[in-house]
Amino acid sequence: MAAINFVGGSYTPVSASLDSQRTVNFYVEMDETKQGKAPAALIRTPGLKLFCTLAGQFGVRAGGMYTTHTDVKDRAFLAYGNTLWEVNEFGTLFARGTLQTSVGPVSMADNGRFLVLVDGIYGYAYDLQTGLFQQITDPDFPGADKVTVLDNYLIFNRPRTQQFFWTNLSGVDFNALDFTSVDGFPDRLVSLLAYRRELWLFGATTTERWYNAGDLFFPFQRIQGGFSEQGMAAPQSPAVIGDKLCWLTANQEGAGMVYVVLAGQVQRVSTHATEHAWQGYPQISDALGWAEQRDGHEFYWLTFPSGNATWVFDLTSGLWHERAYLNPVTGTFDRHRANAATYAFGLHLVGDWQNGNVYLLDMQTYSDNGAPIRAVRRAPYLFAGKSPANLPWVLHHTLQIDCEMGVGLASGPGSDPTLILRWSDDGGATWTLERTATLGRIGERRARARFLRLGRSRSRIYEASISDPVIRTILGGYVESEVTSV
Repeated sequence: MAAINFVGGSYTPVSASLDSQRTVNFYVEMDETKQGKAPAALIRTPGLKLFCTLAGQFGVRAGGMYTTHTDVKDRAFLAYGNTLWEVNEFGTLFARGTLQTSVGPVSMADNGRFLVLVDGIYGYAYDLQTGLFQQITDPDFPGADKVTVLDNYLIFNRPRTQQFFWTNLSGVDFNALDFTSVDGFPDRLVSLLAYRRELWLFGATTTERWYNAGDLFFPFQRIQGGFSEQGMAAPQSPAVIGDKLCWLTANQEGAGMVYVVLAGQVQRVSTHATEHAWQGYPQISDALGWAEQRDGHEFYWLTFPSGNATWVFDLTSGLWHERAYLNPVTGTFDRHRANAATYAFGLHLVGDWQNGNVYLLDMQTYSDNGAPIRAVRRAPYLFAGKSPANLPWVLHHTLQIDCEMGVGLASGPGSDPTLILRWSDDGGATWTLERTATLGRIGERRARARFLRLGRSRSRIYEASISDPVIRTILGGYVESEVTSV
């Protein structure tokens, strides 16, 4: 039997006739020893375990989860409706203050003493020591929709302008003279972020880098040569993960590529396939980005509310995959439930975009808060011959997909788990009926996910999926085939 590459990321470009790979709710893990059974495997993504629930008809607001690390232990905050909440490690909720708005994205940062939240119009300060929550009413505060912190200065953008401004050192007081403009190019400042003790100021089409020069009266200065012709397509998309910075870019010629800053170098990591998918969404300016580090993988999440889709770039493998929620009504994939994320108490927490649920991203949970998770891998084309105009017929006698077997549960759903297979011989335009093969009842480690008498094709795409609430690992595939005639 010949090995086929059943492990990989999502890649369906403009023409599905060129490639039609898809990976949903799996990510790729390489064998670092290079001596394993396979060079890489598809690993399941975590499920959603309910952590706490807020009453009401809102969703957790975009950007509305934040953790401070200045106290003896973490303190986690979230914005839900018109309230700032604090949640402890046991999932107990405490209301900390009332906001003037109930919907829309927010931004949070702290300088060790004060947690500040902005919502585009208003600003609020929560004293982490005294517990006092106040709306910022200083006449020198013009409003902001982004805030970051650098060297204990809280720094804000002034919406719809080129200006940014800052507080006094370690406080929340403002001076009318403590502002300046990014004027390397006449575009508006749409987002900002502190990264490696530099202030990254993202315009609509360009980016400038500034630093703290140590002047108490005017601390921030432009970095010589710190100018880029790549700006920001989505204000909520930038995220720092480890020593890397990711964001969805725009420039004077177009928008919709993801760039990563790595070792001081800016490089494109989106692909033609991902960029084509994103351009098909009603808009990309509402994209939400955040970071997750798990089991040595560094994930950059990019979810598109208007596009109803969530994409994740694994900086460790260099591959993209999709994360999705299986809609129980339509049976189709929706965007992942997460609308905001934070890492607190050693837990990866996310807030639901549609309700008040806060979840733990948990590798030992095999459902999305009780809803089935469907994991899908659509493999590359299989064909014989070298000329696309003269592909011979191929008889597919046997396909065996190498999975972790014997993963069945003791009883109930998942006690006799199955791998589901379908295929397309016309580039994904139509698909066969589904077939199933066992993943092995509990302890049946020698079971095989094997399919026989699969017909003939000139060019074929196989797609495997798993919906049972069990461990899901795919290592590869093997096909026994025979070339018959041209």
